[in-house]
Amino acid sequence: MKRLLLFALTLALGSSCLQAKTNETDLNIIPQPQSITMGKGSFKVKGANFNYDSSLEGRTIKAIAALADDLYVATEKASSIAGATGVSASTPLGSLKGFYFLKDGSMGPEEYSIEINGKAAKVTASGHNGFLYALMTLRQMLPAELFKKEAVKGVDWAIPCCTIKDSPRFAYRGLLLDVARHFYTVEQVKKFLDLAAYYKVNRFHWHLTEDQGWRIEIKKYPYLTEIGAFRSGTQTTYDRNVNDGKRYGGYYTQDQIREVVEYANGLGITVIPEIDLPGHMLGAMASYPWLGCTGGPYQVWTRWGVSDQVLCVGKEKTFEFLFDVLDEICELFPSEYIHIGGDECPKTSWEKCPACQAKMDELGIKEDERGTRGQKLQNYVTKRVQDYLAGKGRKIIGWDEVLEGDLAEGATVMSWRGAKGGKIAAGRGFDVIMSPNSHCYFDYREDPSDDCVGVKFSRHQLPLEKVYSYDPYEDLDDTAKTHILGVQANVWTEYIHNENELFYLTLPRLLALSEVQWSAAEARDYGRFLAKAKGHLPVFDILGYNYHPLVEPDRKNSK
Repeated sequence: MKRLLLFALTLALGSSCLQAKTNETDLNIIPQPQSITMGKGSFKVKGANFNYDSSLEGRTIKAIAALADDLYVATEKASSIAGATGVSASTPLGSLKGFYFLKDGSMGPEEYSIEINGKAAKVTASGHNGFLYALMTLRQMLPAELFKKEAVKGVDWAIPCCTIKDSPRFAYRGLLLDVARHFYTVEQVKKFLDLAAYYKVNRFHWHLTEDQGWRIEIKKYPYLTEIGAFRSGTQTTYDRNVNDGKRYGGYYTQDQIREVVEYANGLGITVIPEIDLPGHMLGAMASYPWLGCTGGPYQVWTRWGVSDQVLCVGKEKTFEFLFDVLDEICELFPSEYIHIGGDECPKTSWEKCPACQAKMDELGIKEDERGTRGQKLQNYVTKRVQDYLAGKGRKIIGWDEVLEGDLAEGATVMSWRGAKGGKIAAGRGFDVIMSPNSHCYFDYREDPSDDCVGVKFSRHQLPLEKVYSYDPYEDLDDTAKTHILGVQANVWTEYIHNENELFYLTLPRLLALSEVQWSAAEARDYGRFLAKAKGHLPVFDILGYNYHPLVEPDRKNSK
């Protein structure tokens, strides 16, 4: 089968080898399920038949078949795979034998249950994501040797008898990968998605455009990738005036974009693209200098930081460009949301630009207690883009700077400069995704001893325990809480040069994030989490995922 269908073959992470289980704390399930009731004994899965409700989606059936295939390779005992005629979600577990995956339309869209006795495992859910999460949980209950992709002798192929009922705390569970600062191939992105999906992440925020590179093919504007996707050097230390002088870049064709979107869909993940505007646009401006206030010349940036050169929004031609780009973006990405950035947009070029000044005068923009003229001009840009996308049935997400001035109703705010912006936005009635740099920036080093290239330049530290401690509802009243859609972690790649560094920074903090996103607040326990996380490390080793060592809590730095 193709990789989309056998995502578990590339990353269906499991626990360390389980023998007889007597209590819930022995199950290395991450994120922690809503409830686990342990039974007695275990279900021997070697050669067990796989049965499924014939109404399940094709992608779900293929994911079920992937587990059966993995067990066949590991145990050398084949299983039959067939639709379960005459069996429904209401069929008692005691009358079943083997694995059963049965649809229950009364359950929530991501809810699932697993019932296991000595002869059968009965899984119920209402849709694809619920069944996927059940499969991931089952894999964590199986021996890690499952993922060696070879026959394994001397292993007890059994899962403990228990009942698991599970559903997520938050509907939006996100992870961002910045491919604009450093480019990652389609295969590397898929590997990142495998990891995210296993820990029940359901949104992949793909940061595709920046001052340092434009990474997505736009048919109407070929120079975006011919010119904008490549820079003449890369800053490698804190000194912004020194770079390695090596040409660097890359981009995704539209066919590759579709491939990733389809792959993510099979993993239950929605891909949310980000086209950052009106700042962070040097990649586009180097390609089409008329997009800027001065007309250039511009260069794709070789340094990190924030350029004061931004789109000229006083010219209608700039909006024609943006709408053309967004037309193609909407054709490629079926997601409800399009992220339009909105962060770190200096207003200095607008202050000197006759066209932008004329636009502010035309709009009657005046500085007042709600914001400066520049902030309100950015509000105008945000609103025009928001309205255009609304006409296509899409909604916008913007970083918390979009709150400055007057943000139009219907926008969703992603709070990154701590949690303050999210609290303000929720209080004003906007939906919010919490992504504070205080707890969710995985490019920060995990501890002071980290010295690999990707983290040694980070001035900030984010220990594993601090990620785990995050409460998105802190200091919010009940009304504001209803506006918190979920939580997202971000991996920015200024100093992350390769896959090895990428996963070193992501793991094991992604495991902690997954419990923040999924598990009930009262169910979280850091000591228990650490013990269970140890059971995941052997699988990272088997599959070749680099990771940061688990360390004892640093109480001083976790507050």
